[in-house]
Amino acid sequence: MTAADTELRPRRKGLTRRQKRRLSRGAQYAVFVAAVAAFAAGADWGRLQNQFAQWDIARQMFPDVITLALRNTVLYTVSGFVFALVLGLVIALMRLSSVAPYRWVAGVYIEIFRGLPALLIFIFIGVAVPLAFPGTEIVGGTYGKAAIALGLVGAAYLAETFRAGIQAVPKGQLEAARSLGFSPARAMVSVVIPQAFRIILPPLTNEFVILFKDSSLVLLLGVTLEERELSKYGRDLASTTANSTPILVAGLCYLLVTIPLGFVVRRMEAKAREAVR
Repeated sequence: MTAADTELRPRRKGLTRRQKRRLSRGAQYAVFVAAVAAFAAGADWGRLQNQFAQWDIARQMFPDVITLALRNTVLYTVSGFVFALVLGLVIALMRLSSVAPYRWVAGVYIEIFRGLPALLIFIFIGVAVPLAFPGTEIVGGTYGKAAIALGLVGAAYLAETFRAGIQAVPKGQLEAARSLGFSPARAMVSVVIPQAFRIILPPLTNEFVILFKDSSLVLLLGVTLEERELSKYGRDLASTTANSTPILVAGLCYLLVTIPLGFVVRRMEAKAREAVR
């Protein structure tokens, strides 16, 4: 191509694709900054501080908000999660069973308890069960009822998580165990399930966070002052003080647990991606 041809060739007009991306990104940043600035300028920070950030009220909540409310919340969550782990694993194995009635029962359980709101499950445990079985008492009182309610809700989701994890384990692992003389049950317990646990560890942690927040529904079971969890504790103090600072403090206590767990989940997911590579 000669110099004359180059001069006669029409020049491209407009922005390049990279320039367009930069311009679009800059516009998005500008809109975000403008929205934040508008919110900051329009909010009445004095009223917000007066209603949600009274240091004297917040200081009075300690140490009870940690030693009582947060402790109860963690106890409710851990007990419910353990129950959900055991029941969810059983339901998952039933779902994968070659026996058709087991699969039907597991499928019905999963569909029902995944479809119903957790609120209804707590009402069922707190109201329907005592009416159906008068005179009977669940072991552990409120803690036992909370563990059952949270466990029933969590098990439906964990069952599908377990099933996906078990099916993700290469079939050759089970075949190798069988070739070594392992029975099907022993091969599943000793070889497949431990590997499945490593695969599904991030989803398990996510489910723990969900149950941690769902523990606020324990108030539907009827709790004493010593059995209150974070949400109930914050609401009670907010009613007593006519101020919303206790609710904000309770919310921050939830974040003390959920944010570190979220970080752990992201780290585990990153390590899992690196292992796949």
